Amino acid sequence: MKLRHKIGLSILCLLLSLSASAWEYHSVGSDVEHSAQLRFGANFTKKWDCGVRLGFNEDMRFDLYHTETGASFNHSYTTLHVAYAPIEFFKVDVGYILKIHGPNKEWSDEKRKDYNQWLRHRVFFSVTGSYKFTYLKLSLRERALLEMRTDSVNPLEKNKYNWQLRSRLGGEVLLPGQPVKPYAWVEVINTLNAPEYQQKYKNNDPTNRGHQYICNVRTQVGVKWRVSRLSSLDFYYRLTYGYNRDINITKSKGYIELEEEKLYQHAIGISYDLDW
Repeated sequence: MKLRHKIGLSILCLLLSLSASAWEYHSVGSDVEHSAQLRFGANFTKKWDCGVRLGFNEDMRFDLYHTETGASFNHSYTTLHVAYAPIEFFKVDVGYILKIHGPNKEWSDEKRKDYNQWLRHRVFFSVTGSYKFTYLKLSLRERALLEMRTDSVNPLEKNKYNWQLRSRLGGEVLLPGQPVKPYAWVEVINTLNAPEYQQKYKNNDPTNRGHQYICNVRTQVGVKWRVSRLSSLDFYYRLTYGYNRDINITKSKGYIELEEEKLYQHAIGISYDLDW
């Protein structure tokens, strides 16, 4: 090998080495939050014989207790979606969700005035398959969800367009002649495009290949009570485990601050459903 090639190769290796070691993870600990919520919802669904359904949903969530913010308004979700079920055991749906954040103690007065801080836009696409036994109906739903934010963020730390895959397995107990329908489901939410430095690395070493991670696991049990031919009430309890990797990249100091955030949330809710 010629001398100039050896010199060039040596310089390249040195630059790669410096690049790999330029950023180092510094753990700033972990934060564990606990909360108890009360939720109210309303769902309106118009059905046609061709298998098309148009739905409008409103969901309001209030923290009765939270280790960080205390008792306060948490979130609201306004959803508009269209579903199509060509056969009894298969359904696809698409929709839009307007997500409104509640107050955050870390927000300054300027941030509170900027609606981009507390608004998020979501779109989703779902595929659901189900199978009905004599007294039990099982279903599996796979949902791709995109959350879009319009405020200013550091793209190395957070995404403006955040993709998730949500997998839900559920079951309903069918009681012929009875107005109640007990049910339960569990859902696992996985990141799809977490920023490079937010991904999980072996031993927090960024020179190793990172990977996406499970950011949320939740389960819900409840009972639906049909109060008339078109309307019903849904009473439920939901337990949620949330996990987030909060990244702060400090260029002046040349390292990455990593804080692992965990959330344990209990929620009791009631929802009114109208189908016609």
